[in-house]
Amino acid sequence: MKVAFVGLGVMGYPMAGHLLKAGHDVTVYNRTTSKAEAWVAEYGGQHALTPMEAAQGAEMVFCCVGNDNDLREVTLGEQGIYKGLGEGCYLVDHTTASAEVARELDAQAKAQGAYFLDAPVSGGQAGAENGVLTVMMGGDQADFDTVLPVIQCYSRQARLLGPAGSGQLAKMVNQICIAGIVQGLSEGLHFAEAVGLDGKAVVDVISKGAAQSWQMENRSATMLDGKFDYGFAVDWMRKDLFIALTEARNHDIHLPLTALVDQFYSDVQSMGGGRWDTSSLITRLNRNKAK
Repeated sequence: MKVAFVGLGVMGYPMAGHLLKAGHDVTVYNRTTSKAEAWVAEYGGQHALTPMEAAQGAEMVFCCVGNDNDLREVTLGEQGIYKGLGEGCYLVDHTTASAEVARELDAQAKAQGAYFLDAPVSGGQAGAENGVLTVMMGGDQADFDTVLPVIQCYSRQARLLGPAGSGQLAKMVNQICIAGIVQGLSEGLHFAEAVGLDGKAVVDVISKGAAQSWQMENRSATMLDGKFDYGFAVDWMRKDLFIALTEARNHDIHLPLTALVDQFYSDVQSMGGGRWDTSSLITRLNRNKAK
């Protein structure tokens, strides 16, 4: 299938690579052209100079950029995807963005005889590189059925959760849950070491019981070692939590723990940790201990 991929960040770069490895004819676009050139040198395929050019002639276009503003620019801008997206073509957006912009892009697709699905992902950079992402999707069932075999090139779980915007709402649930789990894990590890326990030994025991979580299995050791130079950055988590908290306010939903953890992430940013992994929440507890 002839496809395009717009946005070659830490997630999009390997995702686009999986599409080409699966045999698809892939054209990529990235705002920094040198990144697109590097992708072509590594994987093959070709790169375009604008999102519009990338979309022209493609049967499916995939997108993964930073936020609502970036998404509107690469889709609805003067040289955006919709300027090149043909009738009957599909746009699948993997950006973590608002449900509002998803519905906006869905309406635009329908207006020009195309199809849209919002499809934010979970699994981090490692999940993208290993092709085992979880994809939460919003859109029509028939469109989901069409794009699913292609999305399976880089995912192990993909599910349609409702109409356009539903994927983004589910991603908000995902981030709300992660925020609380990481804070709880941070406090538990901090407590263990403060009372003289071997943190890693404690994790080895409790991870076999009810306290087990993905965060514990994949982040506890590096949290105890004070290593946060990889994974999903605090700056991006705060962006995601802002989206979730804004949506909650719009529905008069109260998320006290999420709001509190968002402020804790603000503390980490003030410590210079904006690009640290989200598990760096533990650093503010260790800082307080030092005082």
